[in-house]
Amino acid sequence: MFYFPVEFFLQVYSLPLIPEVRFQKDYFSEYPEQIRVGSERTAVSYTRKPGYYAIHYNQPKIVALEAALQLNDGKIAVFPGEPNQSEQGALSPVYTLQPNSSVAVPTGLVFIRFAEGVNVESQREVINRAGYEVAQKLLYAPHTAWLRAQSGNIADAIARIPQLEAIPKVENIELQMLMERGLRLEQENPDTPSGFQSKI
Repeated sequence: MFYFPVEFFLQVYSLPLIPEVRFQKDYFSEYPEQIRVGSERTAVSYTRKPGYYAIHYNQPKIVALEAALQLNDGKIAVFPGEPNQSEQGALSPVYTLQPNSSVAVPTGLVFIRFAEGVNVESQREVINRAGYEVAQKLLYAPHTAWLRAQSGNIADAIARIPQLEAIPKVENIELQMLMERGLRLEQENPDTPSGFQSKI
């Protein structure tokens, strides 16, 4: 069973059809091309999508008209084109869920679940040694928690997941990927503009 706090549920937005733009250089080379999330039986795969980027704001923000998508009540916005390094907020790539191409954005949060009876509080030291810190404890499930990288870097949160998986009595690790259900990046077609399109 998975435990997800209410504040992480998604909000759906309608989305216009926009052309895809490919970066002239790889702005997100520190991020993997593919991310695999879940256990062997429930694993899903995400593939990095060029031509789009996400801005993660500290607080909800009224986003510019050129934003293609908003997630998490406006704390994350997805844009087409090349990122501006002077943007106020952390940048990350955009991924698509395989095989249906639904849009997904990593938040930098990682869900950890220990075996029943293992309190997260008793594992703080080993979690810290793995490069993470507890971002949120779940009082109704003390053997679980949301973690973030100590550096605050989303790429570090992804890269260090194997260190978490190696901790004794860890039963599940899940990278949080925010998605808009039914939203896809269309396959490229020379006769049809590609981009985000609402399927809802």
